[in-house]
Amino acid sequence: MKKSNIIMIMAALLPLSLFFFPLWKITLEAPQYPTPLGMYIHINDFSDVNPHDIKNINIMNHYVGMKYIPDAIPEFEIFPIGIMITSFIGLLIGWKGNYRWFLAWFILMIVLSLAGMYDFYLWENDYGNNLDPKAIMKFTNSDGTIMGFQPPMFGSKDILNFKAHSYPRLGAYLLGLGIGASFLAYFLGKKEKRTL
Repeated sequence: MKKSNIIMIMAALLPLSLFFFPLWKITLEAPQYPTPLGMYIHINDFSDVNPHDIKNINIMNHYVGMKYIPDAIPEFEIFPIGIMITSFIGLLIGWKGNYRWFLAWFILMIVLSLAGMYDFYLWENDYGNNLDPKAIMKFTNSDGTIMGFQPPMFGSKDILNFKAHSYPRLGAYLLGLGIGASFLAYFLGKKEKRTL
């Protein structure tokens, strides 16, 4: 088997790490919480960074009219199936395909990853800005508009007396490594084709 095919097979296996490692982490720091609150976002659920973090975030968010972080969202059913299908396709391509198919898989994974990031942004936007008008506490911006509490998609952001952090975790890095490896397999396969 050619080296490019072996790399492609490895590239197709790396996204499966999302079933074992978190994809993203959101942390909230504030003076009243000596230990920051946080949650991990996995491909199929949310989990606490520390015990009861999500429960405490939900209690706090209730006062400003934010929705509760649900136990499940539709994406938790769709994303795992998508990863399994694309990994299976990648393995078939690595086993039987040529370097042109490696590029096709790379493009597919880029498009699906961007769609996933956009979906994450939409979820955060709705979560932080679609507030209950009957909320106990209401905050306004300097121009009089209702203040939103959307956490950053990537990076850090001040929200009232909180500092919110949002960064990828090991699952996201391994997914990115797999996508990058498929691009490397494409170039290597192209070079192998020229040397035949």
